[in-house]
Order: sequence, then structure tokens, then C-alpha cells
Amino acid sequence: MKTVMTASRSNRRGRKFACAVICAAVAMVAQAATPGGAEAASYDVIVAGGGPAGIGAGYTAAKRGAKTLVLEKSGRLGGMAVSAMVSPFSLATYSPIAKEIANKIGFGRSVDFHLADVRAYDLLKEAGADVMLHADVLGPVMEGTRVTGVRVHCVEGERTFKAKVVIDATGNGIVAAAAGVPYEEGRAGDGLVQPMSIMFTVGGFDPAKRFICVSEEHARSKHCIVNGRKWEDIVQDEIKAGKLPPEVGVIRLYPGREKNLNVVNATQVNGLFGSRSADLTKAEIAARKQAAQIVDVMRRHLPGYANARIAEMPAVVGVRETRRFEGVDRLTTEDVLSGRKREDAVARRCSFVIDIHNPAGAGQADGHDKAVTGGARRVKPYDIPYGALVPKKVDGLLFCGRCLSASHEALASCRVMGPAMATGIGAGAAAALAVKQGIDVRAVDGRKLDLFPAK
Repeated sequence: MKTVMTASRSNRRGRKFACAVICAAVAMVAQAATPGGAEAASYDVIVAGGGPAGIGAGYTAAKRGAKTLVLEKSGRLGGMAVSAMVSPFSLATYSPIAKEIANKIGFGRSVDFHLADVRAYDLLKEAGADVMLHADVLGPVMEGTRVTGVRVHCVEGERTFKAKVVIDATGNGIVAAAAGVPYEEGRAGDGLVQPMSIMFTVGGFDPAKRFICVSEEHARSKHCIVNGRKWEDIVQDEIKAGKLPPEVGVIRLYPGREKNLNVVNATQVNGLFGSRSADLTKAEIAARKQAAQIVDVMRRHLPGYANARIAEMPAVVGVRETRRFEGVDRLTTEDVLSGRKREDAVARRCSFVIDIHNPAGAGQADGHDKAVTGGARRVKPYDIPYGALVPKKVDGLLFCGRCLSASHEALASCRVMGPAMATGIGAGAAAALAVKQGIDVRAVDGRKLDLFPAK
């Protein structure tokens, strides 16, 4: 009897082992059929990052015939527009393709961050791109000074994807930094970067009395009066009373997608770097605590807001600035102030102000001699050159979005989502052209990217 039982157990073990082998084989077949599996490990173009710049890059590269993979570390495409609930989407540039993408995925005066990520996914798939979420790019695969792919942390472990061209749209320049491209971080003098913020929505107020304040200038104007007082003065009194931290400075309230919602842009956390996890942790907690303080101020001062409450909080803190990489060309402060035009433009007529949220205080970094919270300098419509996306020495790599080659002041204008998406579109077009012609991206003629309709 004992011998029979032992044999039975042995048979059961054998069946379990056979089942495990079969399951492993099935998993290997399934893996080979998915992006990044054995049959799909090599691409013409890999885009690291699925924010506005990455969406623009992936869409354009795929539409122009390149076998393209877009990798995104989170579970949602859309970057700051979706995960950080940044609204509105400021096109602020002439880019027909960016306008087309924005219209199709719901990026507008008020971003539809509930559905924009799914629409972006469908748009990329329809263009022919593969998309992989929950795929955190760790760094490049290098052959000498050439980037030939990326290393990615996936749920199942570390994977390697090969590519002829890699586009770094990570915001922080994860691939470019690890590839050894020189970069700057922060402003001249003290090295401070723009502060991080949480944008959130508020509901529970009387829709007929929805309050709007769009900027520092608006907060101090005759058009932003609450109970006979300027909104800026009320906020400053709350700071003096210790009800708000001094770096908040101004409470901006934009119209939400529904009449019973406000988008709030007011929190500000200074002295921390979005390229460091420990600093991001501090910023996440500090900004969310500030949100509760800000709603308390609104309840006590704004008519119709006595029952206001936080309606929606974002998944991540908003990051305005980290690394800016050295390119074969550079967007300078003088370029944006003088309205410089470029033959190799990837974005034309960029018009957003030099929006430097004060790294060492409240409001804007400029203009405190004239107002409590400063003011933003205006620009003349300028172009962003293709050369600002191309590293000087590393091959097979482009960068776009807020990690392009630019001065601290120039980045403060071109970092917003419209120009960021346009630079991604330019990078995608250049990558597809480089693959088609069998040349490096540095040899691509930026004047021939076909980004703008002929006059």
C-alpha cells in the first residue's frame, strides 16, 4: 500500500511538472506575440515616455512608416496633462500636427484627463505604433557613442529593446543623461529649478458664482475683486496670518470642464528637484497638504464657496523643469524675446510667456519691484530649431519636450504642452527620415521634415 501511494504521489508530481512546462511554453509564445517579445524586440524608432511630446513623436514616426514603440512608465498616456491633471492645454505654437493630435485626444482649453489617455492609445495604434505601459525606461543600450536601444523595467523583469533611433521624451532625460549627454539643471547663479505643484479640481460651490482668476496680473486687477478687495490682497493677508505658506503667493482658479468645477493652480513647493525621488516624495506630500489649506481660504472668502471641497486629486505632482541637454543648437533667452525665426523649425510662432514660477519665493521670478507676486515677461513669436533636439556627440538619439537644449528662461516659455508636443513631432519626423535614408539623426536636414503646409 505504501508503495502504491508513493507511486501515485510521483505521478501527480510528474503531471504538475508537465503542466508547468506547458504553461511556460504557452507564456513564451504569448510573450513573443506582444511588443517586446522575442519576435518584436527590434524597432526602427523607440520613444521613451508617453506624455504630449512622446505621443507626438510616436504618432509622427509611425505615420511616416517607421516601426515604432512607445514606452510609458505609468498606466496612462498623456504625461502631466493626464496624470498630473494639468489644464488647460496651451497650444501656443503653430504646429498643424500638434493641433490635429490635441483635437483628437481631448487636449483643449480644459483637458479631458478622464479619457485623453485612451484616445491617445487609440491614435497611436491607428498610426501603426506599438504601445507598452508599465514600462519604466532605465537607460540606453550603447555601442560606443551610439544608442542602439533601451533597458526597461517591466512587471515581468528587466527587458531590452533595440532601435535604430531612440527618442527621449521622458521629461527628465533619463536616456540622454545615462548616455552621457552633458546637461544643465536650474538657473544661473544658484542652480534652483522652477517649483513643483499639484493641480486639483474643486467642486461643491454655487455654479452661478464660480470664481475665475487666471494669473498674477489678473489677481491684482479690478476684474478680480472679492467683497470689495483685490484677490491678491486677500491671499497675502492669509499668508501673513499663517493660514497659507508664503510660497503659494497667488491662488489661480480656472474653469473646469463642467460648470460646477474649478481647476486650481496654486500650490508651490520650492527648493526641490524633480530628478530626485526623495525630493519628489517631499513635494507630493507638501503640495497635497497645501491644497487643503487653499480650499479653506476659498471657503472663508469666496461667495458661494462655503461648501467647496476637493473633487479630484492627480496621481503625481507636476514638474516644470529638470535637465536641459546640450544640443547642436540651443534655444536662447534672446531668441524668445526677439522672436527669432529658424529654417529648420520644428515649432513655429511659439508665443507662451516666460513663465518662471519663482524658485526662491512666491509668484513669478520677475517683476517683484512692481508687484507682490511679480509678472511674466512676454515673448515675440519665435521658432524652435531642430538642432535643439540633437545631441552634439551621442549618435542614434534625440530628445524632446522639456529636456531639449534651451536656457532656463527659454524653457520657461517652450515647456508648456503645445510646444513640447511640437518638438516631439519634429523628433518623430526626423527619426523616421533618418531610418528611411539610412543616416544618423545628426545628418538629417531639419529644413526637410515636412511639418508645415506649403504656403
